[in-house]
This record gives sequence, structure tokens and C-alpha cells, in this order.
Amino acid sequence: MEALSNAGCLELWERGFRLHPLDRGLLALGAAFPETPYESLADWPLGRRNSALTELHCACFGRNLQGQVSCPQCGEKLEFQMDGQALLKHEAAPQPLSPQGGEGRVAGAPIVVKGRSFRLPTSRDLARVARETEPRLAAIKLLENCRVEAGDSAEWSDEDLEEIGERMAAGDPMAEIRIALDCAKCGHQWGESLDIVAYLWLEIEARAKRLLMDVHTLAMAYGWTENEILSLSEPRRRLYLGMVRA
Repeated sequence: MEALSNAGCLELWERGFRLHPLDRGLLALGAAFPETPYESLADWPLGRRNSALTELHCACFGRNLQGQVSCPQCGEKLEFQMDGQALLKHEAAPQPLSPQGGEGRVAGAPIVVKGRSFRLPTSRDLARVARETEPRLAAIKLLENCRVEAGDSAEWSDEDLEEIGERMAAGDPMAEIRIALDCAKCGHQWGESLDIVAYLWLEIEARAKRLLMDVHTLAMAYGWTENEILSLSEPRRRLYLGMVRA
């Protein structure tokens, strides 16, 4: 994995500025794994994608993931903090990828329910159901996309969907990162999902905007080019900015 340089962070942010979140996640993966074909990244199981993006966050922004949520019962603002390295310990063994039917597919032990086999969902699968607004229909479409064998659509009960979802979660623990929360004000306990793609992108965007402000300030003061400013180490750039602002 390659950590993002200052110039790389700016380039990544600029390329992904108007993209869908799914594409931003793949773009970040491509920057971290430049030798891996982009099409292959789209076929990584979601847990593998999330683990790689968590690792990228640790390499570029530190292992601490923190944020704020509101209690759904009383509205109290709560802060949370997670250790990215600890999250990575929950990563399941990587699933090998094998091309089937013209596209990359996840090889390995399938999930079998009602005599039908399913593989783990990927970014490509999520993209195919991204425009579906009804949650149950989206779940069914995702299920059908993950069918290993071709066949007619089946009738799926809520119990079927829940069972398959639970088994997919067990087979790919990092596909959904859950945070256990406890409100100190009202005592309500609940869980939230951490969208690592969105979280990482907020960090990338914040760093890109800080870098652009630094470039503007130092270019105005010293006449340096963007490349010259971005090539400065963090301590030297901070020192120059301090002298300019003084």
C-alpha cells in the first residue's frame, strides 16, 4: 500500500470531487494500490475494500477515527472514537478473485440458502442497485446480483433476506463497520454504521483544502510554485506559514 503524498492527496480530491461515493472509494483504492487494475478493485468484497481503506486512513491520517453522532432518543450529542488498527484485526481472510463470465468474481466457499449459492457483495454489486430507493427491493436486487449460478428470480421472504444477510456479514465482518453507542444522558443504547468511504473522503477533502490554503499563503508571500510548496516537509511548511502570519 502507498500512502498519499501531499500532491497525491490534492490530485485524488480533484479527480473525485464530483464522483459518486462508490467511485470515490475505488479511486482511493487505486491510489493506494496503483499496480492493481481498476476493474479488479471493483470486484473486491466489501470487507476487503473497507479494510484497505481503513489501512489507508491509518497510513495517511493516523489510526484514530473519531466523530460525533446524535442520540436518536434524546438528541444528545455524543462523540465516538475508534482505533483503526484494532478494526483491522477483525478482517476476515482475504478471498481470492477469479474471473468468471467476463467479470471478476469472488472465489471460495459460497453461501447456500434454499439450494442457491451466493458470493460476497462487491462495489460493482452496490453500484448496480444504487438507484433503488426501496430498501427491500434493493436487498433483493443485491441478492440476485450475488447469485453464483444463473437462474430465474426466486421469491425471498424477509426471513430469507435476514438469514442471507447474517451469513454474508459473518463471512465478511468488515463489510459493515458497527459502532456500539451508549448515551450518558438518557441511557439509550444503540448501534451505528461507520461509512469508511465517506469518513476517509472527508479527511482527504479537509487535507486538500488545507494544502490549497497553504499554497495560496506561501505563494503570495514567497512566489513559490505549487509543486515547490507541496514538496516541503510538514514541519518546514508549518514554520514558513508561522513566519508569514507573524
